[in-house]
Amino acid sequence: MSTTDATKDAKATGNLADALTHGAALLEQSPRHAAEQAKAILAAIPGQRDARVLLAAATRRQGDARGALDHLQQMIAEDAGWAGAHYEMGLALGALGEGKEAVRSLERALSLDPDLASAWRALGDQLTMAGDEAGADRAYMRHIKTAAKDPRLLEAADALAGNDIPVAERLLKSYLKQHPTDVAAIRMLAELAARIGRYQDAEHLLWRCLELAPSFTAARHNLAIIELRLGKAEEAYSEAETLLKTDPKNPNYRTLYSSALVRVGEYEKAIESYGSLLREYPKQPKAWMSYGHALKTVGRTPESVDAYKKSLDLQPSLGEAYWSLANLKIFRFEPADIAAMKAQLQRGDIDDDDRLHLHFALGKALEDAKEYEESFLHYEQGNAIRQKQIVYDEDEMAVRLDRSKAVLSPALLAAKAGRGCEKSDPIFIVGMPRAGSTLLEQILSSHSQVEGTMELPDIIAIAKRLGGKAKRSEESRYPEIIAELSDDQLNALGEEYLERTRIQRKTDKPFFIDKMPNNFMHVGLIHLILPNAKIIDARRHPMACCFSGFKQHFAKGQGFSYGLERIGRYYRDYVLLMKHFDEVAPGVVHRVIYEEMVADPETRIKAMLEHCGLPFEEACLNFHQTERAVRTASSEQVRQPIYKGGVDQWVNYKPWLSELEAALGDVLTSYPDAP
Repeated sequence: MSTTDATKDAKATGNLADALTHGAALLEQSPRHAAEQAKAILAAIPGQRDARVLLAAATRRQGDARGALDHLQQMIAEDAGWAGAHYEMGLALGALGEGKEAVRSLERALSLDPDLASAWRALGDQLTMAGDEAGADRAYMRHIKTAAKDPRLLEAADALAGNDIPVAERLLKSYLKQHPTDVAAIRMLAELAARIGRYQDAEHLLWRCLELAPSFTAARHNLAIIELRLGKAEEAYSEAETLLKTDPKNPNYRTLYSSALVRVGEYEKAIESYGSLLREYPKQPKAWMSYGHALKTVGRTPESVDAYKKSLDLQPSLGEAYWSLANLKIFRFEPADIAAMKAQLQRGDIDDDDRLHLHFALGKALEDAKEYEESFLHYEQGNAIRQKQIVYDEDEMAVRLDRSKAVLSPALLAAKAGRGCEKSDPIFIVGMPRAGSTLLEQILSSHSQVEGTMELPDIIAIAKRLGGKAKRSEESRYPEIIAELSDDQLNALGEEYLERTRIQRKTDKPFFIDKMPNNFMHVGLIHLILPNAKIIDARRHPMACCFSGFKQHFAKGQGFSYGLERIGRYYRDYVLLMKHFDEVAPGVVHRVIYEEMVADPETRIKAMLEHCGLPFEEACLNFHQTERAVRTASSEQVRQPIYKGGVDQWVNYKPWLSELEAALGDVLTSYPDAP
């Protein structure tokens, strides 16, 4: 379309409103033609405000954000109260990677026009990039509210924005009874479900949104995030790819895509994706931190340190970046770093998440400095904050494990023996976190027939689905439902597990490792659906293991670890469940005692390989030379030979661990045997 054609078109529309509407439509399909339309309007009506904003938007959409910014600065110099110009300036600044300035421009636009719905959405996007999830949620809720037309939806959006979940849920369900295909309302209900942890409900609602409106990108973006939270890495990756096809330059989609790449084990691609993103948007502290995580996973430690430090340069209060440095285990803080962390803790404006990460990082820094009492106080404070954030019931966990013991009888196991999927691909490493499972994985992954993956969530997801529990108040049907599973169902569940985990396998090696430690709770299910899979129990001295867990801040889950009595009781329950399984299914689980592995690695490695039906290979002894991605807190330690000095580090803290000793009871005194 030529400029002349655009001029004719503008005249043909008959009025200015039609010409502007046509230009806005062209903006999505062809920014170049939208720019020509805007220029045609301006030729007819010089200085027309909406046409000037349209021209700036079209200039930005054509990749010239700097040129758009020049136009917008002139417009705002002429009229500082021009909301549309401030909004478009926010978008241009965002495209240039100037996140803080973009947020300021968008907030200025909204102060001038609070009903500018698209500006609330853009503000949410920028706050997401900055890592301000709470602020982003508030902005997105205001977007929904300002975009909604029906008074009942406005009322529901108000309730949701105020976190009044019961009122919002009642209003939305009532509205959807009359308007079951309103995708905006369905998405709001999905947002509500996600807020209260009902991720499967949120997932189903978002599927319904996309079934009704396949181009509803906001719902697809929400769905990809929910899929990641549900551990459905492959599905999240697929949704992120779809989003990028609609808007390849969108930084939020690119961040999501990078995260999904990590989850499916494509670390090099993730590093490339994060690197590309950060070259264009370098002022994103949390993106630098995620980049550091990916670099750490593949063993590029110096670069990961640089990435973490870059995130701290941008946001000195970012406690998680300090903890990420501490979590490298081999990194040592300087006195200036310790002083900087303490200074951040003195601030009154940092949130609990930053505060708890700073406490854990300081605990590690002071432990390395041999300041054990002060170190313990910081570990204790970090645990106390985290304990308030999570829901965990020690008694409920004990009951769950007792129910498992009741279900897993010799009669049941005998009746269903060999009925599951006969494939022998998986090697499960179970037990407690910080018990040496990463070391065992690294040893086994050094074998020519074995591929290491990561802590896979799939067995837990299958068990949760079998339980059918939608709310915490409901009683799960798991593990009792195991007794009701038919031979076909057992086989299908085994096949499902293999299919779900296929994306994590990058080679044609016959065996792969799933080192999710919490799978010890599901050894019965594993054995029944995959009777030929191998199971290894990684066990470490109770005091060493539990204290190591206490001073470790986990990215998610492991609620049992935040408290000395909590983790002691959990360790005890774990030992007693495994003892029960040894009695009802002798020989199925091979136990590796960490201290014995450290003292005599060759003997213990040969025994472990024999259990797995694998011949001994020298590479398993030289496991630290194996190059592979390692996704746990021990990633740097397993890239070194076995270190004997770490066995008794807990002794430095013995004066403060009486609560842990009491909780462990005879599990401690009888170790390495079960009481």
